[in-house]
Amino acid sequence: MKLKSTDLSFIIPAKNEAESIPTLYQEIVSVVRKLKKSYEIIFIDDGSTDSTFEKMKALHKKDIDVKVIRFRGNFGKSAALQVGFEKASGEIVLTLDGDLQDNPSEIPHFLAKLDQGYDLVSGWKKRRFDPSVKVIPSRILNNFLTPLLTGVKLHDINCGFKAYRKEVVKSLNLYGELYRFIPVFAVKQAFRVTEIPVEHRARQHGISKFGWERNIKGFLDLLTIFFLTGYNRRPGHFFGTFGLISFFFGFLIGLYITYLRVTTGGVQGRQPLLILGILLIIVGVQLISTGLLAEMMLASRGKIDYSANIKEIIK
Repeated sequence: MKLKSTDLSFIIPAKNEAESIPTLYQEIVSVVRKLKKSYEIIFIDDGSTDSTFEKMKALHKKDIDVKVIRFRGNFGKSAALQVGFEKASGEIVLTLDGDLQDNPSEIPHFLAKLDQGYDLVSGWKKRRFDPSVKVIPSRILNNFLTPLLTGVKLHDINCGFKAYRKEVVKSLNLYGELYRFIPVFAVKQAFRVTEIPVEHRARQHGISKFGWERNIKGFLDLLTIFFLTGYNRRPGHFFGTFGLISFFFGFLIGLYITYLRVTTGGVQGRQPLLILGILLIIVGVQLISTGLLAEMMLASRGKIDYSANIKEIIK
């Protein structure tokens, strides 16, 4: 007998959001019941030190469609989302932040956009209720650097409010701060991606988890994205290209030094150029070798296993 599939899966990572979680649950359920869709809500407690887990567990006792995953500590949003995606059974997966700044009343708009043939719909917070120290760096990273390096142009690529078809989330392998760039991964895998304006509400409870270190990590992970999405299946091309260029110029310098040696009988005053040529050849060989090693590692690569991070699952 084939079990009936779930229509919607909600993935909600949270850390120290005890006051927000019950309200967010009520808002989601209120919207989904009007849509007459089957659902599951997967809360991931990412190392909370308040009563967030207890609030989640109480919701599970009240509603069998609520599932709770508790991490042993704070492992970050990428790990939380990856685990949630792996556990989700819905044909459509939606992600929301646990701080009530995402408004569940927008859910029908996401579903309507998916019905137009898109695979991933990202929220766009046109009016943000965040401090400028968070908004300005985010806009530089999201609106300038990300389109420049990846070619993917969205107004708010890092918005946590998103809707995905199941095929998209099952293709992801998140770590570090890569959750910020999920639309880039989707575009590079030929999924159809778009965005819709969404209401962004001011934080009602708790404090923001934002820190300047996130901007640094985000920029470094953007470079990772540039490499992974452009050369993920052909790392040898990335390293090999620079390796061949370096080797070629080093070889030319070597030919020039050899020419001087043959025609003038010496290379006095050219020692720095000779050292540069040798260095370029060595770097070229190393880069080409790195590319070949990366190709070999790619063949044995698998998804990151976060199961050891999980302390408890309630379902």
